[in-house]
Amino acid sequence: MATMKVTEKYEMTEADKKYECEKTFMGEGTPTAADFWKIAKDDHPGVQMVMGQKDVNLAGPVKVLSEGEYPVKYKDVYLRPAQARKIFEEKGWGTVAALQLRNPMHRSHEYLAKIAVEVCDGVFIHSLVGNLKPGDIPAEVRVKCIDALVKKYFVAKNVLQGGYPLDMRYAGPREGLLHATFRQNYGVSHMIIGRDHAGVGDFYGMFEAQEIFNKIPTPAEKGKALVCKPLKIDWTFYCVKCDGMASLRTCPHDKSDRVLLSGTMLRKGLSEGTPLPDHFGREEVLDILREYYAGLTEKVEIKTHSAATGK
Repeated sequence: MATMKVTEKYEMTEADKKYECEKTFMGEGTPTAADFWKIAKDDHPGVQMVMGQKDVNLAGPVKVLSEGEYPVKYKDVYLRPAQARKIFEEKGWGTVAALQLRNPMHRSHEYLAKIAVEVCDGVFIHSLVGNLKPGDIPAEVRVKCIDALVKKYFVAKNVLQGGYPLDMRYAGPREGLLHATFRQNYGVSHMIIGRDHAGVGDFYGMFEAQEIFNKIPTPAEKGKALVCKPLKIDWTFYCVKCDGMASLRTCPHDKSDRVLLSGTMLRKGLSEGTPLPDHFGREEVLDILREYYAGLTEKVEIKTHSAATGK
């Protein structure tokens, strides 16, 4: 993959690792260290990643030799930043909103993307094709689902699908900032931030990933500020009484009238073979996912969280 000229090595004690976890992964859902550590080692993939590191880290300049399997495995969607910027320029897109995806695209994702198309020149449906936690759906299946949606439910000139090789950390608000930084390199002007962006379980507040953009400092040094701005969108769902997609900002009805849409609930329902509510997803997408789950020999338990179930 790469070579490194080692210029530094340093110890990572258990206390160091715990400090990193608390600074990176603690959120409003676990406001104190005691709350956090009651569940973090068992339920947070990012914590497990950090705590599983060896005791010594190496650092130094890296020379990249290969991009691994990504350019070949995802050749139809894999884009480097310069390639994406060139396509945006060719399309004449001055403002571009990115939709971060690690789950298959359900009706709420589709609605978010179409809101973005209404206020920006185009939307960049940008799937993460790196490593995910057990139970998440592989990138090749998600890409196939997006293809089905884009071809039938979007105006082709206003949308672009891409993939990028980042691993998920499930760091909620802080990962939202990381995602926006990466998208800025791709030439994106806005990052769609909806409910529980990059979250897992109940570690974060529903809109904590939106609020963090108001808290980051503005550097005095020119060119250091985050240029990619959040496109903050409220909780979206299908409302029976509205007879369409809506959000908490537009729908006056009771939650009993709403079909709450969640990637976690989608995966749980499909994994367990339970019927999904009407308007949860497009049938073209659900057919692809049912085929995927039917072919699994081992299934991982999907844990739900309070936001996903509307509690």
